[in-house]
Amino acid sequence: MHPRLYGSIAMNDSDCLAYLARLGQEVRGAKFDLETIRRLTQALGDPQKQYSTMIVAGTNGKGSTSAMLASILERAGFRTGLYTSPHLVRVNERIRVNGREISDDDFAAACAEVRQVVERLAVDKVLVHRPSFFEFVTALAFLHFERVGVDFAVLEVGMGGRLDATNVAEPRVSVITNVELDHMEYLGYTHAAIAGEKAGVIRAGRPVVSGCEHPDAVNVIRQRSAALGARLLETPALAGLGMIRDHRGRYAFEVPINGHRFLSPVLPLAGKFQVKNALAAMTAAGQLAEEGFNIPERAIIEGLERARWPGRLEVVAERPLVLLDGAHNPAAAREIAQFIREELGDRRVRLVYASMRDKPVGDISELLFPLAERVYVTRAPSARAASPEEIADAACGHAAELRLEPDPVRAVERACREARPEDVVLVAGSLFLVGAIKAAGFTGG
Repeated sequence: MHPRLYGSIAMNDSDCLAYLARLGQEVRGAKFDLETIRRLTQALGDPQKQYSTMIVAGTNGKGSTSAMLASILERAGFRTGLYTSPHLVRVNERIRVNGREISDDDFAAACAEVRQVVERLAVDKVLVHRPSFFEFVTALAFLHFERVGVDFAVLEVGMGGRLDATNVAEPRVSVITNVELDHMEYLGYTHAAIAGEKAGVIRAGRPVVSGCEHPDAVNVIRQRSAALGARLLETPALAGLGMIRDHRGRYAFEVPINGHRFLSPVLPLAGKFQVKNALAAMTAAGQLAEEGFNIPERAIIEGLERARWPGRLEVVAERPLVLLDGAHNPAAAREIAQFIREELGDRRVRLVYASMRDKPVGDISELLFPLAERVYVTRAPSARAASPEEIADAACGHAAELRLEPDPVRAVERACREARPEDVVLVAGSLFLVGAIKAAGFTGG
């Protein structure tokens, strides 16, 4: 891999990874203000203003919604960037154009250019603080999207919304998938407080799509939209939604749009909750169509049909069936619990579980552990991860049988060995855990 030279800085992909690692841990190293990212993007020429953007916030489902929306725009013929977080295996996953990850060379080139600007701003004392990991990668994504000439960029908020680095963009349409209790130490301890943070992505006079269902969150989003004169479209209020269940827990649905009924394809992403995400994506695309962008119904159908989002009820083996899902908070765990009850029938479930130490393990274990014949508690590869012993203590006897296996790959291998071919092995609780299994190339026990 040959480094590219920008000014006095030459970097290859290994240099980039080492530099990013020095910027600190992504969540605990986060800074909640927009001053640094604004000064950095301004010095880069505000690349995020050179193309149209859509921003997607929410507690759960924002990644799936972003992937579906980007797929719809791509099928409509637009060169489309997609920026998401976190990554599962490689940081390149966060930055995609028309579904393809940024190459190592292009990542290194953009990294070198952003780093050069950071160093200059630091010397000139323009930056009070150096950018965090997330701020740096966000600026890198903005720059790459400009360099390759995207028409649209779909931006998934990292955390919250109001003070998230992605929020320096000026979206044509904003999406808020839902509001649940997560990251409370950063965003607030009530639905209303968290909704206030996520409502920060709403723009004056611009449409906002909301999938919020909790009454306190709904009220906050409505009040903020009204104050800004933003047209609010609430997907739970869409009347007449019909649902058609397909095999393996994948769904198609009908919804009335402009006087006729729209029939979706069978969604490739499993789980009834994906219907909500699909509704949000297609409603946002519909708003762009109303503004004159050529997004025919065919593009919406094909975009939903071709959307992919790994690590969300992802099948990686068949006998036994092995499913990977992040399910890192109680709201996500409730959705997975519903999937187990409704879609897996009498099939016996073995759960491989890991969690971050700052997550409500007791609440999540109460939802998931009783549905499993046996639970294998392991540790995700992160400094924030809870130990198997900590998880076992927090679970308070919710599991019928509990096994401790610190190594995540060995935990999955053991679950598969002890399972029958017709059983299900569910790997859940952390995207770090999902990433470790994917990185190991797991294809069955």
